[in-house]
Amino acid sequence: MTSKTNRVAPNRVAATLAGSLVAALGMVASASAGPVAAQPGMDKCYGVSLAGQNDCAAGAGTTCAGTSKVDYDAKAWKFVAKGTCETIKTPKGMGMLKPM
Repeated sequence: MTSKTNRVAPNRVAATLAGSLVAALGMVASASAGPVAAQPGMDKCYGVSLAGQNDCAAGAGTTCAGTSKVDYDAKAWKFVAKGTCETIKTPKGMGMLKPM
């Protein structure tokens, strides 16, 4: 009876890990597949995202969300609380409501 329990537990662990892997891969694929949906109460703020953390619009050589190659890219935007974008200070200047 003990050997039966030992065979079942690894199968459950493997199934759980496989399910988690599929879910994680699905999230990665959807994150880089296109723009992030509009967010109520949020503004698109250009020039404030770190490399790989933009929500979209990252210029040439990128596909969209999470694809910016440099920190504070003036062509990449991230959602921020409405009315706060132009108050965000970065090493390259202030956040902008339009791309540079």
